Formats: sequence, structure tokens, C-alpha cells
Amino acid sequence: MSLKGKRGLGAIFQDQVVNTRQYLDHVRDSTTGTQGRVVKLFTNHFRVTSRPELITYKYNIDYMPEVEDGKVRTELLCQHKQIIGECHIFDGNSLLLPHRLRNQKTELVSRWDSQIVKITIEFCSELRPTAVDCLRYYNILFRKILRMMDLTQVGRNYYNENEATEFFNHNTNLEIWPGYVTSILEYETSITLCADVNHKLLRMQTAYDLITHVDSKSRRKDAAEITKELVGQIVFTKYNNRTYRVDAINWEETPRSTFKKSGGEEISFVDYYKEQYDLLVTDLTQPLLVSKGKWKKSQQDTPHEPIMLVPQLCNLTGLTDKMRKNYRVMRDLAMHTRLDPEKRHHELQRFMNIVQRHSTAQRELQLWDLRFDPNFLSFSGRILKESTATDSLLDSLRTVTPTMGISMREAQKIEVAGTVESYINILESQVNGNTQMVLCVLSSDRKDLYDRIKKYLCVERPVPSQCVVARTLDKSQTLMTIATKIAQQMNCKMGGALWKVETGLQNPMVIGIDCFHDIVNRRKSIAGFVSSIDPELTQWFSQCVFQEAGQELVNGLRACLKAALNLWNQSNQFLPQSVIVYRDGVGDGQLQALMEHEVPQIQSSLKSVYGDESKVRLTVVVVKKRINTRFFAEYRGRFQNPPPGTVIDVGVTKSQWYDFFIVSQSVKDGTVTPTHYNVIHDTVHFTPDGIQCLTYRLCHMYYNLSGVIRVPAPCHYAHKLAYLVGQSIHEAPHYSLARRLFYL
Repeated sequence: MSLKGKRGLGAIFQDQVVNTRQYLDHVRDSTTGTQGRVVKLFTNHFRVTSRPELITYKYNIDYMPEVEDGKVRTELLCQHKQIIGECHIFDGNSLLLPHRLRNQKTELVSRWDSQIVKITIEFCSELRPTAVDCLRYYNILFRKILRMMDLTQVGRNYYNENEATEFFNHNTNLEIWPGYVTSILEYETSITLCADVNHKLLRMQTAYDLITHVDSKSRRKDAAEITKELVGQIVFTKYNNRTYRVDAINWEETPRSTFKKSGGEEISFVDYYKEQYDLLVTDLTQPLLVSKGKWKKSQQDTPHEPIMLVPQLCNLTGLTDKMRKNYRVMRDLAMHTRLDPEKRHHELQRFMNIVQRHSTAQRELQLWDLRFDPNFLSFSGRILKESTATDSLLDSLRTVTPTMGISMREAQKIEVAGTVESYINILESQVNGNTQMVLCVLSSDRKDLYDRIKKYLCVERPVPSQCVVARTLDKSQTLMTIATKIAQQMNCKMGGALWKVETGLQNPMVIGIDCFHDIVNRRKSIAGFVSSIDPELTQWFSQCVFQEAGQELVNGLRACLKAALNLWNQSNQFLPQSVIVYRDGVGDGQLQALMEHEVPQIQSSLKSVYGDESKVRLTVVVVKKRINTRFFAEYRGRFQNPPPGTVIDVGVTKSQWYDFFIVSQSVKDGTVTPTHYNVIHDTVHFTPDGIQCLTYRLCHMYYNLSGVIRVPAPCHYAHKLAYLVGQSIHEAPHYSLARRLFYL
């Protein structure tokens, strides 16, 4: 019953109070653009039509002895409804009331089993209806509504276990739980409820099944094999509807092992689960799973008590690599989880209709005078003119394929046995200073083989390399297409350019930054830094920065930026006139830190190179891909995806931000996901049209695809670099590869 750290404003609400627009005088009056063809759009936001207009009262709640479990804290407090009233919102630490209690400080006594718990309710502050904290409580209230609708909380979201679908196709046993992601936030013209459809995939297999599995040769896996398969997996425990990451397996302890309960008494795991959940653990010799929980920035030096789990009670979640590689499994699974715009609209309207008709939920909402428009929010968007790269792409293809005149010497072909050791032995004996490119045709897509080859050719003997799985070359009808694609990638990795687009800027440097967590060392993350080093944005400089948990990223970025500017200067004999940074990998709640620490450090680095800060202009744009907002266009009475190039800068943008959404891609299946952009610093003085058009054009500049991608190319380059290092190499690539797109 030890208490966790105080729950303050949720990370997403911390960002709401950050005003990124206050110093951007050139967009003080408007952040709305004008270019493009106007189109009517709908979004999965439902306008709040009524909310409390009176002052509410916030109280802090303390327990003695401390109680950690949120459900227990709620039940203890609700024993005193005659004092706090039916109309209240409780987040586990603080209480919101529409009325003021008689006393500034109220002490109550509750009973939990045989234990007496003292509860102290102390007045904290008055909240005006427009306070951001009120929005946080509205979200807590709506989560309560979801529970009233018999939805089950798993992680952050809520799912309908009663509508679960069993998926038994192609020897794959899954349970698909449909659910919803919701948030109530304030935007430029209104407060809205954003709701989207979500799915949770639960495997019918438990961790215990995996541990005890016997293969077709009656052979059981050894401890090393089991550890390799289980560590890193996310498991779901149905007894408390929680998910945990498996960080280790404790082979020394079993369900017979004991631990201390909150009251100090010792109990075995098998007895605890029987008493607490009426669950019977049958195999008393199975090992225990270890979950260390999430490390927070403020806790990196704090001793962390791990959570011990019984494998028999842990369902595996998500898809295995084998499932992901099975085309039929993924195709059939997409029929359940990948909703097209019309189906998504139908499901969300059904959800809102259930909310409107649910009598208990409506009574709770009416207590707070909270009402929602049941229809999608509608407004106008604009479709930007598509940037074409066709002619320059064709010109480039004529230079990168042998039949079109590429100058390529005969390659040295060497057969390899297929083991990791044989590949490395061949590479050690054959790769030298004159080697320009290594092409490895692999017999399978084994991760350990790919990782070791990439580590050797990126760190130990740095040479651009391309890996191809042999089976992709089997189909003769597609061989020429695949060969052209491989030639394109090899050309890029050796520094060649495939195409370019006009940016409308004079001598700009464009930078992409993204982060990825190392899968081996959880407390480390890798930031990929990729910058253009020529005015036409066809040559790129790539570096990565390693950081410990809680460590600021700015020190490593400062060094990368200086190196990129020096390389630009060497290549062009002058420095760029403007620097545009697209910053991906920013988590909720990090916006203020970005403005207070990272942007000033970038400015400081520029000043140290240029001498006078006025000689260079800087724009910083925060890129966010993981969002729940969707947009829909209506055609002949049916909802469909908006066309590529659709930009949205009204309706669901924020008055305190210089932000916009772009739908840059066309998707065949499901609903397209837009990307959100927030300009947090801008001395280039971009007009809304200027920054929107530049951003969309940069989505055409990714050399691994001759189409358009979701984010500006330097962002995706940075992601590919960080992903390669975090997944396969686990250390910095050799500096000699910095001017090559070796990670494509």
C-alpha cells in the first residue's frame, strides 16, 4: 500500500497550456492558409454543446495509511457520499465538486476489510469553467461513462469484451476486442470529444503455453530459447485487466515463493491468487516473469521494485513475427481491424448513439450539464497542388539501371553457407578500402543474421550495403521492378540523388530528428539526426545520439548541428541562409521543455557558428504521427478518405498554437491517418501557405519510395537511422558513412 508519485496534470494537458504562438508576430492574426482547392471535410470530433458554467472546487485527498490501488481509493472515498455528494469527479488524488464543503479540511474514517483508513479532504483551489484542469476532470468523467457502458479498461483505452471476435484462421488463435480511444480537449473554436475505433489483439496462448510448448520432434525449448521469445513481449492479465512488459524470467522462483503484502504478512503467489481472485495455479514449478514497469525521468536513480507474474495467468498480446510474415493472416485480420472511412463513421456514430441512449451514463453527464453533438464536426479544408517528380525520377532511373547506361563493373559473386559466422568470415576476407557496395542475398529474413551483417558493415568495416531476401527474387514477372528498386537504393546509399522538388527557399538546410528506444537496453534511447547539406536537398548528413533515461537530448544535438553546418560549408563554400527543423519523437507533455531547452540550444549552436544570430533564420516544427483525429470527405452521400495534399488549419487546430494537419498519402485500405504539425519557433516568418506547401513537398523527397510518405523525408530518414541502430546495431555507425543514406 505504498503510494505512487502524485498524479499531476496528464502529459497531454500539460501541452495545452503551452503557448507556442505568442512570439510569432507574423501569424498573430491568423494561422490559416489560402492556397489550394477548398473541400468540405468531416472529422471524428463531437462538439461539446453544453458544459458547467459555474465555478467548481478542487480538493486534495490523502490516505493514512497510504493506499496505492486506485479502485480501493475510490471505494474508500465513496463510503462518504452523504458528505461529498453524488455529483463528484475523483482522479485518485484530487476531488472536483460543484459545491464547497462546509470545512476547509475534513477528516473521515473508512473501513477496508478489517483495516481502518483515515481520509483527509483539504480544499485546494477554485476552478473557473475555462480552466485546463476542468478538461482533465471531464476526461476522467467520460472514462467513468465508458465503464458504465460495460467497457473494460486495458492500458489507457477501453474495450468491449462482450463483442470480442475469435480469430482462428490459418492456425492463428486470437481474440480481437473492439474498443475506443477518447479525449476531450479545447480547440480554436470549440471543445470537442475526439473518439476513434481501436482494437486489442489477445492471443489465446499464455506465457505458460509458450514455456511448456513441445515441438513436432517432442523437444522442449531450453531456458535461453524461452527467454529470447518472451523477454520484450507484452502480456495481459485478465484478473486485473492490465498489461505488463516482460523484462526477464526468474527461473529460481515459482508460485510457491512468497512475498510481503501491504500489511507486512508473507503469502505465496499461489495462495494470493486464490484468495484475491479465486484463481487456481496448477503448475507449482513454473518460473515467474519479471516486469520492471516504466522508468520515469525523475526515477532513474530510484531503486525499482519489480513486479512478479505467474506465466499461467498471463495472456500473450499482439502478433508474432511469424504471423506478421503470413500474408493470409494479415489480410484476413485487416478485415476486422482496418476500417474504411464509411465503416469507421458508422462505428463511431453507433458509439455516440449508445452514449446518448444509456440512461445511467446520461444521468451522470446531466449532473455536470455535459452534452455532446452526436454528429461529426464539419469544416473546410484545402487540397494543395501535388508536387511532381516524374521527369527527374525518369532521368535518374536511366542512370541507375544497367540497360539505361549505368557504369557498373562486374561484381564479385561469392557463395555463403548461410550461417552468421560464414557471412562475417567472407566479409572480413573480401571487403577492403576499394569496396563501394556490398549486396547480400539472404536465404531467409532471420533477424540475427541481418543484425550482425549490418553491425559489421556499419560499425566495424563501414561500407554501404543492401540486403535482399532470396524469395523476393523468385517471381520472374516482377524481377525487373525489384531490380530497379534495388538499383535505386544502392544509388542512394552511395550518395546519388533520384529526384528533387522546388522548395521556394534560397539555400535552406532542412533537418529531421526522431527518437527510438533501444530494444536491448531499455533505459537508452537513440535520436536520429539527418540534415540536408546542399541547397537542392539531395545530399544528406546522418548521425545518431545515444541518451540515458532522463538525460536531455540537447547536448548531442548541438554537436550534430555544428558538424552538419561545417559539412555544408565545406561542400558549398557558404553557410545556409535558413535552418528548418522537423522534430519528431516528441512525447505528450514535452512541448514546454522543447521550447525552454532545445530551441535555445539550437539557437546557441547557430550563433557559435555564424557569430551573429541575425545571419541565419530558424524554424522549428513539431511533428506528431500518433494521433486519433481522422478526416473524411463526402462523395455521393458516402464517407471516403480526403485526397493527398489535403491541409486542415481550422476547426480542430488550437488558438495558442501555429498548427495544421496534412493528409499526404493515399491509402487503399482503411482510413488514412493525417500528420499534425506545430510550428513552435519561426524567424523565417513562414506564411501558413508557405510552411504547409514546404512540408507537403518534403513528403515527396523520400528516396526509398517514388510516391509520397506521411512525414517530411528528413524525419523518416531520421526514423530509419534510429530504428536500425536501436533494433540491430546498438552502437553508433562509423562516421565515414555519415554522408550516405546507408540505412535505407
